[in-house]
Amino acid sequence: MADRTVLEDEDVDIGGKADRAVVRDALGVGVAVGLSGFAFGVTSAGSGLTLLQTCALSLLVFTGASQFALVGALAAGGAPFTAAAGALFLGVRNAFYGLRLSQLLALPRAVRPFAAQWVIDETAAVALAQPTRRAARLGFVVTGLTLYLLWNLTTLLGALGAEAIGDTDAWGLDAAGPAVFLALLAPMLKTGTERAVAGLAVLLGLGLLPVLPAGVPVLLAALAAPAVLWADGRRRGREDTR
Repeated sequence: MADRTVLEDEDVDIGGKADRAVVRDALGVGVAVGLSGFAFGVTSAGSGLTLLQTCALSLLVFTGASQFALVGALAAGGAPFTAAAGALFLGVRNAFYGLRLSQLLALPRAVRPFAAQWVIDETAAVALAQPTRRAARLGFVVTGLTLYLLWNLTTLLGALGAEAIGDTDAWGLDAAGPAVFLALLAPMLKTGTERAVAGLAVLLGLGLLPVLPAGVPVLLAALAAPAVLWADGRRRGREDTR
């Protein structure tokens, strides 16, 4: 009996340490990324959006890369429809995250519509990195809650402080969001195919930027994935016939 009690105490201790590690990592991601909401608030206000519009984007859209794409395209003179389309294409990736997370987290049906708001790059990365469902749920909730609260708070502060900062382009704050997104994306590019897709997308986006209206290069950069997969399929086919 004494040995069993010791083992149970050890299991509880190990589980507690594991939970603390998950919470620590989730808080680190949430705080690090959430602070870039300030840059979004400044950039959005600088592009001509009102305080209400800026805060509504963070509250309702809540996907940083898409938000930066939208206000960036508007600031560059792009049409609202084109800017929204580019943001939508970037946001589509969250639907694929949701398919994977729905199986991993297995949340009750009543909770899923609310949890869907938090399905973004950061919550998916933290949840998918966990070894158990319990840890994945904990990482998802802590990351989502921390990031949602901090992102919206710093968005508000950034929008309110935009006038005091002055020219946002001179500070380069519009690059903060994309930089954070790239920092999160880079470690996920583990195969040659994934790196080829990312590289071609960058070439298309930057190469077409000077000759096409704002927002359109982002849409065309999405063609990198099918192009690389088609080329990879042909290469594999030739190797199989040898």
